[in-house]
Amino acid sequence: MTSDTTQTELVTAETEALRGLITRARVVLWDFDGPICRLFAGHAADKVADDLVEWLEGRGLHGLLTDEERRSLDPHIVLRAVDRRHPGSDLVDELEERLTQEELRATSSAMPTAYADPLIRTWKAVGARLAIATNNSPRVVRTYLASRGLSSCFMPHIYGRTHMLQHLKPDPYCLNRALNAMGSAPGDALMIGDTPSDLLAAVAAGVPFLGYARNEHKEKLLRDAGATTVVASLEQVLALVRATSGCSPNSSGQL
Repeated sequence: MTSDTTQTELVTAETEALRGLITRARVVLWDFDGPICRLFAGHAADKVADDLVEWLEGRGLHGLLTDEERRSLDPHIVLRAVDRRHPGSDLVDELEERLTQEELRATSSAMPTAYADPLIRTWKAVGARLAIATNNSPRVVRTYLASRGLSSCFMPHIYGRTHMLQHLKPDPYCLNRALNAMGSAPGDALMIGDTPSDLLAAVAAGVPFLGYARNEHKEKLLRDAGATTVVASLEQVLALVRATSGCSPNSSGQL
């Protein structure tokens, strides 16, 4: 058997696995930042994390974070670290609001993920029920969806960050909220995410998982975490949704 043959068989097997995920899904749970858009495409997340760290240090709280947390360049890691040490405090509430305001500012320069908009509209049009399960603020999600004319595809099923920060993914809390509100069994749903925490939350909730990886590094992280079906583009997903529903796009790329 040649390496080309082996590669072809692997691609075919993954396509069939993807087709199976799409065919079974009655409810589709989307992570927000990644699969739907790059929220910090023009408003760097690492700068936001640095600003949060500087804000804490300006209040004499340098020792609140470990060196690793300080260098993480991830605002959610900073937020969760503070919450672990001061759960439910005014400090955490103020830090969370500062992050929300940065996320809101980022929506104006967020970059839509290629094929996400038509995929969302198509999946909704063929009868799937859609929800968002994210670690971002629900205010931010609603603002972005409104700017893209996508609000009606998801409302009211947007489940984002609450003041109970211990329930951020990889905890399955937001996925379970979505499933309960929509009356869906976990096996009838599909989670689309781009990070290991999305995968771990889906596994904990019993929901099948589809990984989206816009580059090889993100794909490796997902594969190493145990993801078995990963796509580099949502174009393939859109094509399969159309094929399995028997629909075809019009000249604008919609149904």
